[in-house]
Amino acid sequence: MKPVDIARLHGLSAPSLSPDGTRAVLAVSRPDLEEDAYLGSLWSVPTDGSEPARRITRGTRDSAPGFSPDGRWIAFLRPDEAKRPQIHVLPSDGGEPWKITDHPLGAGAFAWSPDSTRLAYNARVPEEGRYVDGAPDQEPPRRITALKYRLDDFGFTNDRRQHVFVSAPVDPSGEVGEPVRVTEGDADHGRPTWTPDGTGLVFDAALHATRDTDLVGDLWVCRPEAGAEPRRITRGDLKAGSVSLSEDGSTVYFVGDELGPDLDDFVGRGTGLWSVPLDGSEAPRRLTGTEDPRMSARPRVTGEGVLVAGENRGAVELYRVTPGGVRTTVFGGRVQVGAFDHAGGVTVVTAAGERDSGELYAVTEDGTKALTSFTDQELDPFQVTELTARTEEGNEVHGWLAVPEGEGPHPVVLMIHGGPYAQYGWQLFDETQVYASAGYAVLYCNPRGSSGYGQEHGRAVIGSVGATTSVDVLSFLDEALKDDRLDATRVGVMGGSHGGFMTTWIAAHHGERFRAAISERAVNAIDSFQGSSDIGSYFPEPLYGPEETWAKESPLSHADRIDLPFLIIHSEQDWRCPVEQAQRLFVALRKRGQETEMLLFPGEGHELSRSGLPSHRVARFEAILDWWDRHL
Repeated sequence: MKPVDIARLHGLSAPSLSPDGTRAVLAVSRPDLEEDAYLGSLWSVPTDGSEPARRITRGTRDSAPGFSPDGRWIAFLRPDEAKRPQIHVLPSDGGEPWKITDHPLGAGAFAWSPDSTRLAYNARVPEEGRYVDGAPDQEPPRRITALKYRLDDFGFTNDRRQHVFVSAPVDPSGEVGEPVRVTEGDADHGRPTWTPDGTGLVFDAALHATRDTDLVGDLWVCRPEAGAEPRRITRGDLKAGSVSLSEDGSTVYFVGDELGPDLDDFVGRGTGLWSVPLDGSEAPRRLTGTEDPRMSARPRVTGEGVLVAGENRGAVELYRVTPGGVRTTVFGGRVQVGAFDHAGGVTVVTAAGERDSGELYAVTEDGTKALTSFTDQELDPFQVTELTARTEEGNEVHGWLAVPEGEGPHPVVLMIHGGPYAQYGWQLFDETQVYASAGYAVLYCNPRGSSGYGQEHGRAVIGSVGATTSVDVLSFLDEALKDDRLDATRVGVMGGSHGGFMTTWIAAHHGERFRAAISERAVNAIDSFQGSSDIGSYFPEPLYGPEETWAKESPLSHADRIDLPFLIIHSEQDWRCPVEQAQRLFVALRKRGQETEMLLFPGEGHELSRSGLPSHRVARFEAILDWWDRHL
């Protein structure tokens, strides 16, 4: 796989099933190098596999489809002339879509009312005179009074809060009525979900007085009308979201985190599936354990239990959890589930595998059936081998190895993931494929601090992030280098975000093991990260320990020990790990005369390698391959 081959990979939206379960719709998107954008449209496929998927919209940036409960309509997002996403509605049996929203900053996540006449949705409301006239540099100054006021890859949030709206009745003539704004206040409100009787909307929001200094997010319910007063369902001690209701509407199922006594301890928490009565008469009840897979994605209620996805040893699997907490695997193995839906007794799942970037599957009592074939058949990805190592203390380190063609011995690239509470896993990974295709053996693992191995594993690095993670990563490297196809004298280390933190740390403390390093979008100095990052006000202390230890825990403090060629890659608009983190390391190394280069991408944020401009993603790959070619 060459860098330009990212255009041959695709992404799938969450699928939506017709009420009878016979048809699924989803959006398929791909990077387009000519337009330097991500282009996508809606596709439909019968769930019995009797016909191949067919494209049903002519738009090039259509996304997020959703069937109406009566099956007559499909709502989806499509940009308007100003490139703002607006909700459109398409007759499910064919025809031309029409736009039903016209918000100055676009519309977002939506849900059909049970009677299929209206949609509840999110939209941001800008302060007067902002984000509208196309001259942001001439807007008045922003008065910042809260710690949480911006988000990476988005921008300022304090002057364009996200609220819940309800559309006017859907009119096939194309007439668009005025929507009703349901929520108010200086806080963001999450995706709305209707109660089955259509009299209420459930959503997540942090509306409490201390929301600026803790991480609590509650569930709320209110009537779908202007001026409605929300009522809190949860108890103010969880980070709750991703809501689904029981068929009778009496129980709310959600995904949530416990936060410790100070309500700000997020590190390595085993996100669980929870339930709570809609009337709030009882406290939320946890249905999955802290050492179970880390739950993710919005649950779906079925007659047999609640469907929810979870991270498990590099996989993302689909589980069914009963109200009593019994968990069974519905769709698992060497896959990464993206999203799913259930209707009419049918379950569909989007999932990526070892040799594809995602397909849609139907899951029935008779087994699993692939419904789509969007994967480019000309791609022939390298086989990835599972590998397990153990540290001297006996800790297991789970990961993977990709070896290029030829006898070798091959130069080696050791990759370290971000987070740290994240995981590498079973999927067609563009990073692995590009480097292996260029002749490098690629190693990557999930050391302590990673997700997918239980809460104890995720929290093991607290207060000793660099030292503890290094033990696991280097033990994994030692195990892999027992393979005589790998050249132990030509090893490079690289990583992004927390992986960049670890790259700098390892280069300083174990540089003799490596020929060169590449650090991307890294945390290098915890003290300045606290004041400059969008999450800096609450992130450092729970992970790195008390402030008096930050200098010792910061990779920048040890930069004087780095004596190998070092490439720094960063984005100019990264607000998660702001560019000053890269600049400080670059200056420290260059002033010592160390061979150091810095590659800065304009207009990009923290997610460059995953969702940046296609041209920038290709340029990044080319720069990395050039660096390894020079030094390995």
